Amino acid sequence: MGDSEATPLMRQYRDIKQGYRDAILFFRVGDFYEMFHEDAVEASKILSIALTSRDKSSESPIPLCGVPYHAATSYIAKLLKAGRTVALCDQVEDPKGAKGLVRREVVRLYTPGTLVDSEFLPPAESNVLVAIASHCRASSGLKQVSYGLAWMEVSTGEFSLCELHGDRAASALRDELARLEPKELLYPDDTPDDARRWITEISGPRCCSQPAGWFEFDAARVQLQEQLRVHSLDSFGCQGLSIGIQAAAGILRYVRETQPSASLDHIRSLRVHRPGDGMHLDSVTIRNLELVRPAGGFEAKSGQAESTLLAVLDRTVTAMGSRLLREWMLRPLLSCSAINARLAAIEDLKDQLETRVCIRSALRTVQDISRLSSRISLGIANPRDVVALKVSLSSLPALHNRLRQLTAPLITQLVEAWDNAEDLYELLEQAIVHDAPVSLRDGGILRDGYHPGVDELRKASREGKGWITALEVKERMRTGIESLKVRYNQVFGYYIEITKSNLEKVPTDYIRKQTLANAERFMTPELKELEERVTGAESKLVALEQELFEALRRGLAGHTARLQDISHRLAILDVFAALAETAAVNRYVRPLVDESSSLEICQGRHPVVERLDLSGGFIPNDTNLDAASRRLHLLTGPNMAGKSTYLRQVALIVLLAQIGSFVPATSARVGLVDRIFTRVGASDNLAGGQSTFMVEMTETAHILHSATGRSLILLDEIGRGTSTYDGLSIAWAVAEFIEDPQRLGARTLFATHYHEMTQLETLRGGIANYRVAVQETDGEVLFLRKIVPGGADRSYGIHVAKLAGLPTDVIDRAQAVLTQLEAPSPLPRPSLDTQQNFQFDATLPKPHPILDEVRQMDLFAMTPLDALNRLADLQRRLAEE
Repeated sequence: MGDSEATPLMRQYRDIKQGYRDAILFFRVGDFYEMFHEDAVEASKILSIALTSRDKSSESPIPLCGVPYHAATSYIAKLLKAGRTVALCDQVEDPKGAKGLVRREVVRLYTPGTLVDSEFLPPAESNVLVAIASHCRASSGLKQVSYGLAWMEVSTGEFSLCELHGDRAASALRDELARLEPKELLYPDDTPDDARRWITEISGPRCCSQPAGWFEFDAARVQLQEQLRVHSLDSFGCQGLSIGIQAAAGILRYVRETQPSASLDHIRSLRVHRPGDGMHLDSVTIRNLELVRPAGGFEAKSGQAESTLLAVLDRTVTAMGSRLLREWMLRPLLSCSAINARLAAIEDLKDQLETRVCIRSALRTVQDISRLSSRISLGIANPRDVVALKVSLSSLPALHNRLRQLTAPLITQLVEAWDNAEDLYELLEQAIVHDAPVSLRDGGILRDGYHPGVDELRKASREGKGWITALEVKERMRTGIESLKVRYNQVFGYYIEITKSNLEKVPTDYIRKQTLANAERFMTPELKELEERVTGAESKLVALEQELFEALRRGLAGHTARLQDISHRLAILDVFAALAETAAVNRYVRPLVDESSSLEICQGRHPVVERLDLSGGFIPNDTNLDAASRRLHLLTGPNMAGKSTYLRQVALIVLLAQIGSFVPATSARVGLVDRIFTRVGASDNLAGGQSTFMVEMTETAHILHSATGRSLILLDEIGRGTSTYDGLSIAWAVAEFIEDPQRLGARTLFATHYHEMTQLETLRGGIANYRVAVQETDGEVLFLRKIVPGGADRSYGIHVAKLAGLPTDVIDRAQAVLTQLEAPSPLPRPSLDTQQNFQFDATLPKPHPILDEVRQMDLFAMTPLDALNRLADLQRRLAEE
């Protein structure tokens, strides 16, 4: 449609749509948001609404669909769930006062990472927006990329950044993203192709490039200073940072673009995270330990706890507390003093049952103050949001009184900084009715006595309705028509309705207004005058209440920082009380956390598995590791006997201790751990062209390159994805490398089915053998799930196969083959040299290295030319030999 054919409305739509090509434009027309052209076609399918057209009489009618403006939220939610973004275009001037076409503007762009509406947000989960900036430099002839990462929770105003440098910066960045689970990821449009490629392949968030100018350093620094109202970012710990600041500015600019009508005054602070601030958990460990998401290792039965650590711990009663607990769990502490301060607070609450119960009861009335205050600051809070804030503030005095009974230092600090916000509560108590409506259009928001103008108009409205009722009685008496009624609708206003059987009694001064099948409607001059007085008062009342509520909301917005502080203190208190409750209910004990290299756990339990309905109950186990002596425990025993559960439970106990929680054991001493590494479970990465064994080796390599002597390493069945000799050789070498204090010397639990490795105990002073106890009676095997000293001499794989249900013929044949293989053979079996180095008996034929190379060639992945070149190379090397 050309300009000459387009109506002014459609030209306005087209001009606005130009700036939001990738979004579905909700274009306000009267009481509807309308969509046109391709937006209408797509939205009608997603929303299951009728697709019609505009200008049906023209040769090219315009596809059209629409939704009522008061119900837009539910439709927007469906579009977001379908992966689309929505631009909300509203009328920004009163149609009554507009000259010509009403002015319209996009007031908000809905994207996955910028949502603030409670209808779109799970209460217990953060909705994170992240931005990545990168910088590439050459070092010793090699290209090295550093990354700046910033993240924001727009619905709460939380804003953070970090910088990642060095050879493993990209890996560390992926780990941070696994921790944050962002909904949307931004990056500059000039990002190098190699970095862009792996960024866009990240599963989960919506990835989108933004103008590189948004990330330019000088402009970024100025923009952040203006937003945070400071002359220097150094006050937030940004000294020496650059690409982190660029990423933060990219986020801020994006939020401003998507929320053009919002002030963003709730974004008042910036947190800087530096390596070493907390225990680093990589994405593999987060997944393998099932901290926040089940990994499929075991499934909780119906009605029982979910199979994640977070599900077991999360007894919080506020949304803020639940989100904070998740953050603590994924960022364990590295400071003994900070850990022990948390433990003292939890112990105080655990020991005082009555106080804990009262605190948790009071916290249950607290709504999500963090998100409420942000909605108030953004100017989108409705009357019911303000009532929720008032109810939340009403609990503060009772909580303050209860906290005074506790003595732990962190609790005392909360008490000293406590703010009951009594002035805000009194203001809201005087202003807002307790059952305020959601919408400003409905009126009835403010209390009687709050404002004289509201009282006067409310009185006029009430009295006016009384006048209408009196007029109805008067007209019945005057006309003698008992069925006469004075009624009202939004189209015709007030009218007198008389049935057709009584029309002969209608006075001559009645003015006919509408004819129906069984009645007629009339107006009188007196009724017209009353209508103007009544409806005028009502419309003025709604307008005045809206104006006063918006003024009240602006006043509350000035207290945003104060409300955020209150919210943070309540979240901390909620987490302390929840962890104390969990400790009391689940029989957890306070661990001793110190700077030693010890890890001593008495009767430790897996916090998740112990809650499942296991036959025979959960069997606790001890652990005694020490980096100075027995730093590597070699764990042998049959599959399905509980080795993996034991490995995970040790890691979870350490993690719980370092977030400051009590732990499932009868006693525990945890020497500080800087990182937990896990290589457990079998998985592949077919999309990335990696087999199970390649994934295993890649993860093992990451551990050996990244771990320190302070780390805790859990290895399960290293080397199982290749031939027996290859696998045993790799597992042996890895164990030696980790145990060697000159190379690594980290505390390690090493589960293996290679029984030959038990000889390492006699060769290495830092290695000790442990096994899973098994009871065998008349050929039947019972796995006792108890970890005891010593090495296992059998894997019991055939017994496990029998339990899994393999046919009896297969089991019998497997047993026969095993007996034959274990019998003495004329060919010498592989043995281990008594020396420290691992080698097989020299009498065994050694395979030629070129034969091994040929066996490992992937012919199907090679082109004919590659195969010929490879064959020529092998022939040349054989000739040289």
